Parts: sequence; structure tokens; C-alpha cells
Amino acid sequence: MPALEKKSAFIPVASAKPTGLADLGIPGEPVVKKGKLAEFTQPQDGGKVGRMFQNIRAVLASTTEGGQPSGKLVVLFEIFGDDNVPTGVNRGVDVALYAGDTLLAEYKHGAVFLPYACAWYENKIFFDIPLDVFEKADKLEFIALADEVRAF
Repeated sequence: MPALEKKSAFIPVASAKPTGLADLGIPGEPVVKKGKLAEFTQPQDGGKVGRMFQNIRAVLASTTEGGQPSGKLVVLFEIFGDDNVPTGVNRGVDVALYAGDTLLAEYKHGAVFLPYACAWYENKIFFDIPLDVFEKADKLEFIALADEVRAF
């Protein structure tokens, strides 16, 4: 039975204008960091492409919510299941934030929205983050987790 290998990619994040955030519902006047990766593939153990990710966008926001300081990390991406499906619930993705080579925080997400093979699906995940992590973060590690799949 084929398996998907764990693979990760680093996405630099930097201060950005707080534009294009309406669909995320970020309140107030946020301070924002953004990063983007156009394409990322996750191989099967035999070397063939198993899953494809595209338009991976990281948005870190620091704002005030309900009178309290708030930090959020939102990761948006599209995923394609290629010609395979997970044998159970897919293991999905995790992310981590770094300052240079220093790991600041890891965030476990798990399963992604991928109900069928051979189709693109949009995904949006979010995490609460401490404000000191927001301030120090300069890159995000996007981690596609190993998974057992059934090929067509």
C-alpha cells in the first residue's frame, strides 16, 4: 500500500499592509505579517507525487478583540488529492513558527478538507498565538504529514 512521505516547506513572513483580510473577519486595525508559497508537492514513498498544495498563504494578525489583545495565525491553501485517497481520516498538516532558526511554537491541526481524489479543495485553518510569537516570527513551516493512502 502506498504512503505519503512527511514533507515541509518554509514560508518567510514579513510586515504587510492589512488589506485583503475582509473574508477573515479580523477586527479593528490589525498589525499584519504575511507570507506566500505558490506550490508545494508531497511525494509518495515511491517518488510519485501524492498530494499537491498551491497558493499557500500565511497571515499573522495582532489586533484588539473585545478590548483584549489578540494574536491569530491563519493558513489558507488549496489541496489536490491526485490519484489516491487516505485509508482512514487523513493526517493532514501541521505548522510551526520560527524566528530565524529558533522554533517559537508548533501548532497541530490534523485532517484537512479533502473528501475526494482528483479535485482541488480550499482549506482555511487558524490558531491563537501569543503576541510575543507574533512579534518575533519571521517564517512559517508548513508540514504535510505522512499518511497511508489507497491508489486508484
